[in-house]
Amino acid sequence: MSERAHHRSLLTGREREIFQLLVRDYSTKDISIQLKISEKTVRNHISNTIQKLGVSGRSQAILELLRLGELALD
Repeated sequence: MSERAHHRSLLTGREREIFQLLVRDYSTKDISIQLKISEKTVRNHISNTIQKLGVSGRSQAILELLRLGELALD
C-alpha cells in the first residue's frame, strides 16, 4: 500500500469536510450551520483529528493534513 493510500483513510468523511471548511476560514459556528450539526459535534471532530495526528492544535492539524496531502488549499 502506498503512503498516500495509507493516509487517505486517516480522516472520516465528516472530519475531512470540517477541515476543508476550516482552511476556508469558517468558524466553528459557521461549520455547524453549514453541516447542520451542533458546535459541540464540530469541536469533537476537530479534537479527534488533533488526537489522531498527535499535534497540539487546529493550526498544527491543518499544517499536518496539508503535508500529508489530506487537504489542499483552493
